Amino acid sequence: MVAPGRLFPGGMQPLFARAFAVAVALAASASCARAPDPPPRAVAGQSSSAQPGASAPIALPTPALARAGGVSIADVVERVLPSVVSVASKRAVHGSLPFGLGAPDRQAGIGSGVVIGPALVVTNNHVVADADELKVKTADKRELSARVIGTDPKSDLAVLELSGNTQGLVPLELGDSSRLRLGDVVLAVGNPFGVGQTVTMGIVSAKGRANMGIVDYEDFIQTDAAINPGNSGGALVDMEGRLVGINTAILSRTGGNVGIGFAIPTNMAKPIVDSLRSQGKVVRGWLGVSIQDVDQELATALQLAAPSGVLVSDVQRGSPAERAGLLRGDVITTLEGHKVDGVGQFRNQIAATGAGKQVKLVLLREKKSVELSAALGEQPGDRERLAKAGSLDGLTLGEITPEARRSLHLPKELAAGAVVVEVERGSAAAKTGLRPGDVVIEVNRQKVSGVERFRELYTKATGRILLLVVREGSPLFVVATR
Repeated sequence: MVAPGRLFPGGMQPLFARAFAVAVALAASASCARAPDPPPRAVAGQSSSAQPGASAPIALPTPALARAGGVSIADVVERVLPSVVSVASKRAVHGSLPFGLGAPDRQAGIGSGVVIGPALVVTNNHVVADADELKVKTADKRELSARVIGTDPKSDLAVLELSGNTQGLVPLELGDSSRLRLGDVVLAVGNPFGVGQTVTMGIVSAKGRANMGIVDYEDFIQTDAAINPGNSGGALVDMEGRLVGINTAILSRTGGNVGIGFAIPTNMAKPIVDSLRSQGKVVRGWLGVSIQDVDQELATALQLAAPSGVLVSDVQRGSPAERAGLLRGDVITTLEGHKVDGVGQFRNQIAATGAGKQVKLVLLREKKSVELSAALGEQPGDRERLAKAGSLDGLTLGEITPEARRSLHLPKELAAGAVVVEVERGSAAAKTGLRPGDVVIEVNRQKVSGVERFRELYTKATGRILLLVVREGSPLFVVATR
């Protein structure tokens, strides 16, 4: 039997060679620790002298977007290297004793980053998540301190600000990732396995990869350029030396490169990075619909000419979609004049448009074309990340809203509590065993009426904390430590 592939963050490579895998599942993802990798081995290359009468050397691939006269790969690399840095992190992790007893260990990790402005670096969120110390090493061997300006776990992006002697850092020019075509030559630059700055070459293997279960918002460029642990946050550049992607993850059975790597396209990353720089967070647009892809079976049942667009399966009450007049059963075919190819693409475009913006939709309703305009709202603000100082690190909670009750199938008798919306991978909250969808109803045997009550009770608690949660309709106890 052939072992299934696994998704690995292409990025933070712990110095103890630990890696975390994400099972390839389209509906959900779960991370798990795996056995330590053997250390990489250097293999001496073999050379052979040219034989008399041998054919002329084969030319290197031509630039994907070549200027007049073309440009060599070495020239591109020379221009790009000063803009790519290594990111070293240190974080405290709980020991192996039950209930988190014992002194915390210190775990170090290595990733990569790209200079995008004066003293500014973009990298992956999973490279810097939970880090209490960050150091950046430049191409000319300088070591600088860094602090996090903002992170966005939903897209796995983070922006860092450097301090110290930042003179001479060269921001990498942003390219238009939408111009990439399948087969275009790209270079991946980063610090794989912590061995130092490395360049690999490949092609664009696919575009628009979504539903991989890596993060919430996915629109990946797939490449066969070698990406390994430690490359996360590094640059994917085109043959004009422009940044077209941020290397993020690999699909692998072993944790090493097998020719399937993923990068966040710059056209998706740019508005997120701009928002993190200006506001420290990302405010995404919200339409308020549940949608699904239209396959051939649905297209036949709905009497559509072709399986395209997205089918509206639900419209939330009071949402921008309801106010715009969208109905269950509508098939959205275009958004802002662009053809809708699927759920991932539609969801990403709505989110990137931002709150307060008007969008034009064209849809099919009972075989007739209908045009609507919707004013996007902000994604519901019940996902408040609780501060490290007084709450579980890495836990996002929300109130029991009608939408949450409906989507989680909560029983009517469950009247109060705090819904676990998100648990950050590798965080203290994750170590308690809490899962998204859990409802916390007690903290140390005291009832939780909502998010604020949870924070109040948790802030007062010390040591081991007994949480009572409802999971899939059944109550169970979970122990957390502060």
